[in-house]
Amino acid sequence: MAAQAMSIAPDLDRIDLTDPGTFAGTDLRAMWARFRAERPVHLHPATAGAPPFWVLSRHADVLAVYRDNKRFTSERGNVLATLLQGQDSASGKMLAVTDGPRHRDIRNLMLKSFSPRVLAPVVEGVRRRTDALLDEALERGSFDFVTDLADHIPINTIGDLMGIPEKDREQLVHWNTQTLSRTSSEHGAEEEWLARNEILLYFSALAAERRRHPGDDVLSALATGLVDGRPLSEDEIVFNCYSLILGGDESSRMSSVGAVLALAEHPEQWQALREDVDLETATEEVLRWTTPAMHFGRRALTDVELRGRTIAAGDVVTLWNSSANFDEDAFVEPERFDLARTPNKHVAFGHGPHFCLGAFLGRTHVSAMLAALRTKVGSIEILDDPETLYSNFVYGYTSLPVRLGRAPRG
Repeated sequence: MAAQAMSIAPDLDRIDLTDPGTFAGTDLRAMWARFRAERPVHLHPATAGAPPFWVLSRHADVLAVYRDNKRFTSERGNVLATLLQGQDSASGKMLAVTDGPRHRDIRNLMLKSFSPRVLAPVVEGVRRRTDALLDEALERGSFDFVTDLADHIPINTIGDLMGIPEKDREQLVHWNTQTLSRTSSEHGAEEEWLARNEILLYFSALAAERRRHPGDDVLSALATGLVDGRPLSEDEIVFNCYSLILGGDESSRMSSVGAVLALAEHPEQWQALREDVDLETATEEVLRWTTPAMHFGRRALTDVELRGRTIAAGDVVTLWNSSANFDEDAFVEPERFDLARTPNKHVAFGHGPHFCLGAFLGRTHVSAMLAALRTKVGSIEILDDPETLYSNFVYGYTSLPVRLGRAPRG
């Protein structure tokens, strides 16, 4: 996460974490360092139309709540936008906001489509597309790494996994971007709502087709699978398809874009990548450093004592991955981008029962990009300041103008 130019408010109570503008105009590293040191368990004041909520910024506390599905629930929402509304319309239907046996059973049903046999051609497709797109970009020399390259890889991976026709994939990227990553405050809630509905309607129609003609893909598994001897409801099918698009596309794109920016800003790490740093280790550091999903959330089911504060039953609790992944108590020199970092117990994919189902594919995307950069690119130059997403959930960029030089052959 690149540091921003603006300083943080002297009073932590004045920082509004519900405002997407906070994350585009603040030195986020400095902000979270202050929260960890001064307010590790912070009660965020109420804002217009939204109740107070708890902010956890230390790695140990974030990890503890992720693991604790007895005293904290995801069923009333798992991000600020829905938690502060009081309910998520997908609660009890979408994996991310379902707990207990139903969560376990739907997760197991979906995992059948993540077997090595199914994933092998999908992974090969990631590598092939990454190589081809980077080759095309290198022919141009100067281009936008977001719109000309990164936007085109994850959606095709998810498309392969779900059996989405290729002609529909770019439209899904457009809708998905509208639901999560506005570029300014001018893009309002109505556009987000309409885009979300378009995605749900699209998957409803595609699921109906898969019931008639099932394939070897996640959507077919959802459309034809049984839990407790009964098929999933229409809502369960479309909401879980939406969840895969939501997480698999946006977070993978932002990690790859953030990787290129970080490598340009840390030439010694770019050199390490080009030499002999382990790709698996490097991938984990990129995920920690970029942390696209800045937070997840829970609601307390009972009163919980934490660091001398009482979180009351019913309170909203937010877990800030973007702070936990830079916690001085969990990482040695967390402010240093180190592709050889080990151990690296980041929480970029969450943790516990709701650990991201698509983590393997997320890692595959980053690893494929790093491998392609290592073998094909000789130099990285950032041509202009990146444009930051307008979001309080996803951190990343809508534009990153770059010039890449081709590596010497042989």
